[in-house]
Amino acid sequence: MRSTTLLALVPLLWASLAFPARAQQQSSSSAQAWRQTQVTDGTASTRFSLTGKFLKRPAGDVSNPPVLAIDCGRGRGSKGRLINGNLQVGVPLKINYVEPSEIHGTSYYPKVFVQVRVDDEAKKDKRQWTPGKDKTSAVFAKYSLKKMLSAHTVEITTQDDAGNDVVMQFDVPSDSKAVEAACDVDTRK
Repeated sequence: MRSTTLLALVPLLWASLAFPARAQQQSSSSAQAWRQTQVTDGTASTRFSLTGKFLKRPAGDVSNPPVLAIDCGRGRGSKGRLINGNLQVGVPLKINYVEPSEIHGTSYYPKVFVQVRVDDEAKKDKRQWTPGKDKTSAVFAKYSLKKMLSAHTVEITTQDDAGNDVVMQFDVPSDSKAVEAACDVDTRK
């Protein structure tokens, strides 16, 4: 009777010893990295995606984490160029209407206010990014991309359409050379 009980417990013991090792392998292999895909929508380009995490989640049910999506393609000559840098949040963002510096009539530009902090700096860089077509994303310029690629961690704060803060963090891989080359961004300058 005892040998039967021991034989029944051996697979359970074996599974309990193997599971932590398997979980540890999966967590170490899921280190942050740029995911690269080819995009063909008229012109060939490369999309680099980096998944982040919410430090302060938006209200409601958000099933997907935030993503930095960067589209790069060939410019003139052999150098690459940034086509589009996009912060994908997944919830409608607060759109602010900003008066242009030079007025030629009555027009205001829609903007998403963001604060970008790199590597735990005390100061946050306040920027105005253009909202994406679906208003759940924001488009950023090469200046912001350069700043993000030269950092280890990037914290981005914005607001959802109800005015609640949404805080996201991205762990930038130490090897971002493929993104730098494809978008012609020099982080050493």
